[in-house]
Amino acid sequence: MKPIVLVHGFWVTPRSWENWITHYESKGHQVVAPAYPGFEVEVEALNADPAPIAQVTVPQIIAHLEEVVRALPEPPIIIGHSAGGAFTQILLDHGYGAAGVALNSAPTEGVRVVPLSQVKSTFPVLKSPANRHKAVGLTPEQWKYAFTNTFTDEESRALYQRYHIPAPGGIVWGGVLANFQPGHQDTWVDYHNDDRAPLLFVSGGEDHIMPPAVQKSNAEHYRSNTVTERREYPGYAHLLPAQQGWERIADEVLDWAVRHAE
Repeated sequence: MKPIVLVHGFWVTPRSWENWITHYESKGHQVVAPAYPGFEVEVEALNADPAPIAQVTVPQIIAHLEEVVRALPEPPIIIGHSAGGAFTQILLDHGYGAAGVALNSAPTEGVRVVPLSQVKSTFPVLKSPANRHKAVGLTPEQWKYAFTNTFTDEESRALYQRYHIPAPGGIVWGGVLANFQPGHQDTWVDYHNDDRAPLLFVSGGEDHIMPPAVQKSNAEHYRSNTVTERREYPGYAHLLPAQQGWERIADEVLDWAVRHAE
């Protein structure tokens, strides 16, 4: 039975995978949900001292994730959410993983689709270039718009308190600038790589921060002969792994990954 690696995104930690970890372990899978370097402490500690968040870089994150994957007994199924979706794409491009699933994925380099809802969701970071050197959090209202717009106010507030941490402003800004700087940036992948493991993009139909148009464009950039597919789940927001009905999505993406695993 394939091991599973769950890669979290920004503004959250591996705690955001808590339901999926238990769910997949109950099916007999070994499940690993690694934190980014410096994020190994609890949510409360990162909110109290966000210095590790401001300092982390994409190359550090990728190197750590590759180390985690190499330590497993066989190539795992890699499932990433949001920025973790972009990191999943990078890992697959680097030759890691038996199959990959990108949930509401942040785009890799070259994806220029920028819906207005995405601009509004990331504005707390992008409103000031000074934020490139900071860890930038969201207010409960900003969290509701970007992550939990289909949740009740009570659900949104509870998940904010349980999951929310600041995001690394430098990486968010770097993603914006990636398409306007010469040479390959941190989120570059080879869209023509025929040796990459199969990849599934999953979109929440109501996602504000990474809308389906972003996933569609990202998937269409791939020109390799390797399997690249896309699914959309109507009514789901960005925080899809915690939204009511997540079990069906968790099962369906795992079934896809097992069937396509190399």
